Amino acid sequence: MSPSTIAPPSRPGLLRWLRPLAFPLLLLAAVEWWARTAGKQSDSLAPPTAALQALGRAAVDGSLWQSTAFTLGSAALGLLMGGLLGVALGVALGLAPRAARWSALSIELLRPVPSVALIPLAMLVFGFGVRMEVSVVAFACLWPIMVLTQAAVRQVEPQLQEVAYALQLTPWQRFAWIVAPSIVPRLFVALRLGVAIALVVAVTVEIAANPHGMGYAMAIAQQSLDPALMIAWLLWIAVTGFAINAGAEWLQRHVARRMGAAPLAGGAP
Repeated sequence: MSPSTIAPPSRPGLLRWLRPLAFPLLLLAAVEWWARTAGKQSDSLAPPTAALQALGRAAVDGSLWQSTAFTLGSAALGLLMGGLLGVALGVALGLAPRAARWSALSIELLRPVPSVALIPLAMLVFGFGVRMEVSVVAFACLWPIMVLTQAAVRQVEPQLQEVAYALQLTPWQRFAWIVAPSIVPRLFVALRLGVAIALVVAVTVEIAANPHGMGYAMAIAQQSLDPALMIAWLLWIAVTGFAINAGAEWLQRHVARRMGAAPLAGGAP
């Protein structure tokens, strides 16, 4: 076979990156057409081009960045607090089955409580502002992270646990040398779930009660009968959530790749 007949290796082209955008672009085009024809007199929907212009004005006057920083900061603090407490409780309950049985009823009573139901209590305790929003976000992130961490600890190989007992490791050594390396990949699943929950709850709290952040800005635009700005905030929240999830997914793959490559590097002759 001559070299000229060999097909060149396939490489990711422009279509590979544009293909996932086909449906969103078609949907935006349909909304644009409807808003400028049949829905021209509508007070509840604006063309996407008008929303982009409103988003640009918000970026220029600084309100976009100020509200985004408040929401992301509150969500990050709530995720940090709820995540640390959830991991600590999950590890403790996973390593102590008796404590898990004793606390099962309390956890099952508290875990189904909707986080937004705590908004009135959080307002009474903390008032408006960051602390109120962070407390609600932390409560929402605590339970799924705790449950996933507890399940990950219970799935550690029994042989490794037997080795820890045979070596008479202390609880801290058992966690640091046996449990933690085994549950790290599963912790990133909990992290991705917690990131999504934190952003959703933060925006919800701002729409419902807290006069700050992206959710409040979107609610104010709706009350002001400014559909272009309202849709602009909605699109911006969607883009922000997508970017955060993509970053968490990249971090998960990076850590998993590093952990998978470590044994190979260590076992090389």
